Amino acid sequence: MSSEHPEDSCAAGATVRDEMVHVTPQVSLRVITFTPSHASSYPDIVFVAGWISLIQGWKNVLREMTKDFVVRYVETREKISSRIEGNAEFGVEEIGSDLVLLVERMGLSKYVLFGSSLGATAIIDCYRSLRRKPVGLVLVAPNAVFRVPRSWKIIVTFFYTPLYALIRPSVKWYLRTFRLNIQADAAQYEKYCEALDAADPRKLKKAVMSVWSYEVWDRLAAIDCPVLMVNASRDKLHEPENLRRIAAGIPNAVEVDLGTNSQTHDKPVVDAVKSFLEFPTTNKQTIVR
Repeated sequence: MSSEHPEDSCAAGATVRDEMVHVTPQVSLRVITFTPSHASSYPDIVFVAGWISLIQGWKNVLREMTKDFVVRYVETREKISSRIEGNAEFGVEEIGSDLVLLVERMGLSKYVLFGSSLGATAIIDCYRSLRRKPVGLVLVAPNAVFRVPRSWKIIVTFFYTPLYALIRPSVKWYLRTFRLNIQADAAQYEKYCEALDAADPRKLKKAVMSVWSYEVWDRLAAIDCPVLMVNASRDKLHEPENLRRIAAGIPNAVEVDLGTNSQTHDKPVVDAVKSFLEFPTTNKQTIVR
């Protein structure tokens, strides 16, 4: 199990079940179920965090969300907590296939899929394969594409993973210099540094190589449930223009712009989810906060 303590990431009075779930004979994933102290009419949330994300990066959201929602927090196969037997791929399709199997095993009748970054992309990818469809999707800054410069592709391909500690400062420098808006949201950089420090370098290398040719565009039209697209117009890494294009390509999507990555990882995103579930719309619109 991860050294992170999920009890620190939930509302007072909520109960926590932390378990490893066998998804396939080769792959077991950590699933943390938070149950609030009182029942509510809200659907369960299956929560799929982003690439190598740590649960502590979502603690503000989970503390607020678990006041009213049963939340099943899934740590996907590229994360340090997963148990992998033999060879495994770490692409979007494989992560999505894991989600399909997990949702089927959970046997939920009414649920929402909530995903961020790579987790949201995997939800888009696997939606067409879900037997029991969710009542809605909440997609926080999904990756339409995964931009890896050619020079980094060469480095990653030939990199010897036991030397990960030597290349990690360069990865942080690249993010800070070219991909993140440090002035607008310093907390985003700090969060990614913590995730990189905790990552399993072998999984990380395979994951990078698995996603750099992926594009999401041909998966959008198949999504036939209501969708809340959560954008952050000051988050350069997740390319706000691509997020708007994703929202435009989904038949029944509403978009909310929370400004920064930090706001998408805090109480405002929970407020947006509640509004989305209470007042669903079939009209495309953008709500700017």
